[in-house]
Order: sequence, then C-alpha cells, then structure tokens
Amino acid sequence: MKALMIQGTGSNVGKSLLVAGLCRAARARGIKVLPFKPQNMSNNAFATRDGGEIGRAQALQALACGVEARTDMNPVLLKPETETGAQVIVQGRRIATVKARDYAAMKPSLLAPVLESFRKLKAEADLVIVEGAGSPAEVNLRSGDIANMGFAHAADVPVVLVGDIDRGGVIAQIVGTRTVMEAEDVAQVAGFIINKFRGDLTLFDDGYRLIEDRTGWRGYGTLPYFSDASRLPAEDALDLPHSSGDGPLHIACLAFSRIANFDDLDPLVQTPGVRFTMVRAGETIPGDCTLVILPGSKSTRGDLAFLRKQGWDIDLATHIRRGGHVLGICGGYQMLGRVIADPNGLEGPAGVTPGLGHLDVETQMSADKRLTRQVGTHCATGQHFEGYEIHIGRTTGADCIRPFARMEDGPDGAVASGGRIAGSYLHGMFTNDAFRDAYLGGFGAQTRTLFYAAGVEATLDALAAHIEHHLDVTALLALAR
Repeated sequence: MKALMIQGTGSNVGKSLLVAGLCRAARARGIKVLPFKPQNMSNNAFATRDGGEIGRAQALQALACGVEARTDMNPVLLKPETETGAQVIVQGRRIATVKARDYAAMKPSLLAPVLESFRKLKAEADLVIVEGAGSPAEVNLRSGDIANMGFAHAADVPVVLVGDIDRGGVIAQIVGTRTVMEAEDVAQVAGFIINKFRGDLTLFDDGYRLIEDRTGWRGYGTLPYFSDASRLPAEDALDLPHSSGDGPLHIACLAFSRIANFDDLDPLVQTPGVRFTMVRAGETIPGDCTLVILPGSKSTRGDLAFLRKQGWDIDLATHIRRGGHVLGICGGYQMLGRVIADPNGLEGPAGVTPGLGHLDVETQMSADKRLTRQVGTHCATGQHFEGYEIHIGRTTGADCIRPFARMEDGPDGAVASGGRIAGSYLHGMFTNDAFRDAYLGGFGAQTRTLFYAAGVEATLDALAAHIEHHLDVTALLALAR
C-alpha cells in the first residue's frame, strides 16, 4: 500500500485543509484513501466511536475520505493545559500530563505506537495521506522526532513541502527550510506546493522557478486561496471569526485562553439571521446580545481565573440582570456552578475554586475521563439531537433536577429556575439542523435553516475540485510509495 506526506514550512500554512482536499480528490478518483497524522497539538478534539479522541482536523479528513474517524488516524494528541504542560493522548487514551521538556524525553518511546497505527491504516487502504506537524525546519526538535522527518524516514514516506505565500516570504520559507535540514532529510522531500495565493498567478512564475532552482525540488503547483475554508470546522481557535453575520439574534462567545472543542460554534457562525461575536481578551461582553456562550476549556479553573481577569464575571452578571440567556458547554458549564474542586491537581495545582454561582451545582474533578457519543432529547424543545462528551469531572446539585437534555444513559446538564441559564456536557449539538432551529427559535428571533452537514460535504467537494484544477494531483499521487 502507498503513502504520501504533506509537511509545511510552519504551523497554520494550510496542511490540514490540503490533506482533506487531497483525500476527497483521491476518493473521487476511486481510490480507497485514509488520513493520518502521527502527532497533533490541539484542544479541539473529536470523540471517536471506538471510545477515544483525536484531533478535530483528522475527523474532518476522515469525513473527506467517506469513512468513520478512529483513533489510529491520530495516535499522539497533545492537549495544552498550561504554557509549559500538556495532556498526552496515545491511541485515543490519556497516559500522562507532562511538561514540554519531559515530553521531549518521552517522544522516542511513542514512535512504536505511531508506526503500529500507521501500519493498520496502510493494511486497509490503497493510499494513506499523512499530515506533518509544525515544520521540519525546527531542527532543534529533530532528535526523537515523530511528527515530521523522523516519521517520514521510519515509515519511508515521501514528503511534499507546503509554503504559505499569504504570510509573505514564501521563497525564504521553502529555500530556508531546505538550507537548515540535514542532507538525508532533504533527500526525503520530493517537491513543494505554494498555498494561499491571491491575485494573478503568473506574477509568481519567476519566484516559482527560483525555488525549483535553489532547492532542486519539483513544484507541484500554486494553489489560490480557498475562500470557503471558513465553512469547514476550524482546528485553531485563532481561525474563529471575531464577528460575523448581521442578523437580529446576537450571540456572544467568550474566547477562553484554553478554549476546547470549539467546533460547537461553527454552525452558529454560519446560521442566517445570527450575528455572532467572539469576545476576546480585553473586550467586554456586548450589551445587546441575547445569548452568551461559555465554551469548553482544557483548563477549567485556569480559564475561570482568566474570565475574572477580563471582568467578564461582572459583564455576565449584568447580562443576566438584563434578562439575557447563558449557555455553558462542558468546562463552561462547570464554571457556572458554585464550586470546582480538583483535589488531585488534574488540571493544575490541587485546590477548590469558587464558581460563578449562576447554577446551583458543583463539580468534582476525577481522573476518569468520559469519552462517549450520545443521542438524546433537548428537554425545553423536545428535539432529538446527537452529540459527544469529552471531559473529566462530575457535576451534581439542585439544578440538575431540571436537566438540559435526556440522553440514552440518563439526564445531562442543569437549568436554573426561570430557564435562562443552562449548562450541558454535550459538544456538537448545534450541528443538528432541527435542534439548532428549535433552540434558536426559543429566543424569538427569525433565523433561517442552515443545512450544516450538507454544506460541509459540498465544501469538501469544492475544495477537491479547486485542488484538482490548480495542482498536478496525478503527479502528486504518483509520488506515493
């Protein structure tokens, strides 16, 4: 079976999107294709049906392939909890929380499960398209590497390097990357792609030839900026819009420093009739919003301190006094309660933190992580929906007698008396069109139905067509070995 690896000159150069588009293009050619990323760093995780978690980008790539996402597609997932430490997920399961320096020592031992997962996928597919992480130019991290060239050599996978011209300096990105790499790594690279070009493509012809001459690598095309990328689930919180839409229903979401599983927001951003604002550090919660969302967090107590530092606790109390609505999702739900207790220091120093006190519940953190897909019914609207849980901690209290939803295995969440403040552990609920319409309709504003899942599929098809038109896909696929 064959494989091809897409690496980048840096983070956020478009590797994830390009792999998704190539996967959909290969599928359209009748090739059985699967995605793979040896190591990912993201707090936007996806709960797989086999009871684990992977990066959200690999779940989108699996959708592009027309297959169910599974843990082997992203065997090592790092979920940052602080500036210097991250939770380490291996083949879908949390094994430790470590500091960056300790992870460097751990990395070589992770190559075995990475290769095990890769071989499983290769045994089932005609082609595996692999996504690198960060950049092979980070030669200070080359020793023990499992994300880029270390993996490419161990698995003998040819590499295509992607540069982002939208950032500027793409010639230096690609030529400079080659310059700092060791000869054996240079030999592993088969060519390059220029990504995110805007304007007249012919204006870069001389630059394109210069890169070929200086590197000795073949160019496989220049890909114009794909403007519909925002219709696909974002992996990086920085890709979320600051504001969008101009509808009568104004929804604001707090941009926590460790925001997690924010794919909850994508359908709301795109819904006609919704005006959406991402409230970032240093900003106030808009006074005219109807609904404020407290999203998921990878460090609930840490982000609660961050919330208070911004003064959002005062803004939120004012919003509630005005008659506004609040929805807390996962970590945001925990923050709305009276107390968050972490006696074992699972998300930082052990201790107890007072919550915002808007729900009569309290949360006890525990080492057991709940990872499950769910089907249930929203209590207020009677609408059925699907979602997933991915959290540590158990929440109990008086307001739980009014659950947000009833799932197959019991009640979920809590609602305050009066119904304006609610919390739920369920991610992904707003991807369900009928539920989203009913939930937003409860605020009295006119919104129009967004067929979200169908839109994602159509956008993946458009992305594949865009790639086929501008890149030499036939030659790219011929590289695979």
